[in-house]
Amino acid sequence: MIKVIKRDLLNNISKDRYDHTLRVVEVCEKLARTYGEDLEKTKIAALLHDSAKFSSKEKVFETAKLLGVLDDEIYFYNKEIIHASLGAKLAIDKYNITDKDILNSIKYHTTGRKDMSLLEKIIFIGDYIEPSREFKGIEEIRNLAFKDLDRSLLLALNANLKFLLEKEKLISKDTIEARNYLMIQNLNEKGGN
Repeated sequence: MIKVIKRDLLNNISKDRYDHTLRVVEVCEKLARTYGEDLEKTKIAALLHDSAKFSSKEKVFETAKLLGVLDDEIYFYNKEIIHASLGAKLAIDKYNITDKDILNSIKYHTTGRKDMSLLEKIIFIGDYIEPSREFKGIEEIRNLAFKDLDRSLLLALNANLKFLLEKEKLISKDTIEARNYLMIQNLNEKGGN
């Protein structure tokens, strides 16, 4: 299946996006080894995370509309995140993937969500910290990802929220719930607020 997915990706996404995907796969495999996640599932989810990020946002939007993926009003205002839900739908339709963990890892790799599985966290953070990404605070998150996955995820979500607020973009409720869930876990571990 992996060979087929790679071939399809080469035909459907840009060379830059394909190279990004391979870097994400590499980081996610390292994280999977660190935390004991299934390598095959990790590789499939990482390969497919941006599989619906076609060359034009209009094509992504139209395909998502056609396949009934636009189930959240935010998609009409923030088209940057549609590819994640569309990618999960295409994983089902094109590759007959039924593993909920893989599908959720693809679907929530841009927004996160409350109570993410280990695989979901790995795909989210692997995409976030892949080596070509450079911005303030990334090195701390990269280093932390291999020591404390939840803490690195919280820092990444906080940075995403800050970025979205500064750009005056709509924020997915899933992102807010993911961040708050991790904050509550963190507070409970510390014995309250």
